[in-house]
Amino acid sequence: MAHKLIVSHSDDGRRLDKVIRSIWPGLPLSVVMKGIRTGSVRLDGKKASCDVRVSEGQEIYVPWESPREAAGEYRYRRTLPVLFRDSRIWAVNKPENLLVQPDRKDQDNVLDRVKYMLHLEEAEERAYAVHRLDRNTTGVLLVALSGVSLRILQDAFRERKIRKTYLAVTAGLPENQGEIRAPLLKDAESNNVRVDPRGKEAVTRYRLLAGGGDISLVEIDLVTGRSHQARVHMASIGCPIIGDIRYGNEEINGRWRKKRIRRPLLHSFRVAFSGLDGELEDLSGLTITAPPADDMMGLMSERGWRLPR
Repeated sequence: MAHKLIVSHSDDGRRLDKVIRSIWPGLPLSVVMKGIRTGSVRLDGKKASCDVRVSEGQEIYVPWESPREAAGEYRYRRTLPVLFRDSRIWAVNKPENLLVQPDRKDQDNVLDRVKYMLHLEEAEERAYAVHRLDRNTTGVLLVALSGVSLRILQDAFRERKIRKTYLAVTAGLPENQGEIRAPLLKDAESNNVRVDPRGKEAVTRYRLLAGGGDISLVEIDLVTGRSHQARVHMASIGCPIIGDIRYGNEEINGRWRKKRIRRPLLHSFRVAFSGLDGELEDLSGLTITAPPADDMMGLMSERGWRLPR
């Protein structure tokens, strides 16, 4: 039996496949794509493509069970620490080894966890990642609960009204502070990023917080938001993030693996809002901070390093 959905105001302008995935979070991406491709999913009674943009008031017909039953079929029934929440956005403390969004293998991810938590509260199960964090990067991650909030926050990032501050433990000792301006080029096949004059503009600012001979604690501000930017830029000045097997130093990483450091020690420490407009204007002045994960905090404690204020 087909079920009919009416496109809401918050989903106006979003892709058809993304709207369906937000309402039926328990459905694998491959099932959604196949349903659209074969025509069992229809938009206003007609076959549509996955990337078509829907409009408020349009009717989506789907062949699956009710949202409540689909939502109850979460493969990973896990939760996350919530740093801030209201009816429009959540900020969660993302752990290591966790994707932000679902992939084609339907692995555990932040968005499905947030939707599961909303499901437990019998709230509308919609969640959209406002920005990205690499799989093994920990810390503050913003999640919008509507399409309107998502657009406002993404615009705010582009206009630098939201500032993200990272903490990283690097090899070596960088200068007290500096700015790295080096274009980055991503290889789509290998997913590796490198400094290349043909790449996109990328700017990173950093400040040395503490140094202990072989390693340092560094505060990083990403002016641009390129993939793997902090990791590649710090490596480019001879101070790779320890534990980073892709861009780091193999010999250094080998020594730290013996001390149970098995991931890049990069942490999204703080997110600060300023000058927001529209429905989120009242969040201006808000600062959200996430404590680092145990491996990073343990190392900082050993060295006598303190978190910045």
